[in-house]
Amino acid sequence: MAPSSRKNAKKRPPAPDLRKPRRNQLTALGVTEVDYKDVHLLRTFISERGKIRSRRVTGLTPQQQRQVATAIKNAREMALLPVVGPA
Repeated sequence: MAPSSRKNAKKRPPAPDLRKPRRNQLTALGVTEVDYKDVHLLRTFISERGKIRSRRVTGLTPQQQRQVATAIKNAREMALLPVVGPA
């Protein structure tokens, strides 16, 4: 196919926005402050490999994501949660 014919090809119409609406898990649970001792809550923000899930995945606000990350790191320090090790 020649380069000029690719430029003139009709573009596909944009797909409708089919993304799920973002759910904020902390506000759904009614949590106002994140505590490092609440291991059950913190486990929902950790992957199976022990990594902290991103904001894109969790749907948290930036401030909440920082609170969750700090709480997870504190819980790891206290040996309440597993630490991510080398694979």
